[in-house]
Amino acid sequence: MSTLYPFLLYIHIVSAIMSIGPFFVLIPMVKKLREASEQEEQAYVNTFRFVIQLAKHAGHVLVVSGILLLLSGPWAWTTSWVLMTIIVMVSSLFFLARAFSPTLRKLRDSQQDRAKLVQKLQRAIWIYLALLGIMLWFMVTKPVLW
Repeated sequence: MSTLYPFLLYIHIVSAIMSIGPFFVLIPMVKKLREASEQEEQAYVNTFRFVIQLAKHAGHVLVVSGILLLLSGPWAWTTSWVLMTIIVMVSSLFFLARAFSPTLRKLRDSQQDRAKLVQKLQRAIWIYLALLGIMLWFMVTKPVLW
């Protein structure tokens, strides 16, 4: 392991916090979105967009630092927890791309069922947090699955 390893690990952990943490702010915000006026709704939607952008950019740092950690650390790409993390990460990327932005766009359309869209956002937050939690569990516990 290189002397750069602890720094990369720190960057990796901070980027994980930045990609997971802001989604917890959205949980109470979804409840407020249910009764929000049009002007308030726009503020909440902008906050959702900001959190999603932050998570995407922190995710980029997370992936790059993870690759560098693998290259400089003791684990191989074929380690079970590494492969499972990658599989869940790819799934979460597809989910993130399809779960939030289309729903937020539909919220602007007054013809859409607002309650159903807010419910969809709430469900998407919990599913995304679960996926991120699974990845976090793999990285922290490093289970030997095969």
